[in-house]
Amino acid sequence: MMKWSIIQLQKSRDNGLLIDEMVDMSRLEARDTQIRHLPPVHVTGRADVGSDKVTFHLDVKGTMILPCSRTLVDVEYPFQFSLLETFIVKASSFSDYEENEDVHLVEGDVVDLNPVLEEEILLEVPMQVISEEADEHTIATGKGWELQSEEQASVKEDKVDPRLAGLADFFKSDKN
Repeated sequence: MMKWSIIQLQKSRDNGLLIDEMVDMSRLEARDTQIRHLPPVHVTGRADVGSDKVTFHLDVKGTMILPCSRTLVDVEYPFQFSLLETFIVKASSFSDYEENEDVHLVEGDVVDLNPVLEEEILLEVPMQVISEEADEHTIATGKGWELQSEEQASVKEDKVDPRLAGLADFFKSDKN
């Protein structure tokens, strides 16, 4: 768990606190139905401890299992992000910080980083994920339509629609 008492943090005030933990975030599977599985997340970094605040400089790395948007098969989706969060220990110091900063007021005697980590990981969930095997199962043509790659679409844009070819000649003769 990513929880520390204020007394614990104050003991590491001179040297700072080094963090290198595997954190269980599997409870996010219940919060977001798209997350099928979330193995432990690797959190590294440090905490700078001051008299009235604790600032965490963290790197978070993990992999979540999500459903493919086309085939619903499991897809491993790696994520990695950096996090800078400040926790204010004394309520009297809280008003000294800007409203737009990532600053949290510590309630009680424990600094709990878990809710912040949970929210940041949930922000990493993409709108959709496509598995590699989904391309194999993709239907390329249908009645009146054809699936094209971006390269094919850009080539087609250069061609003039035959129904409008006469109109292109109209503008050429107008310039002369």
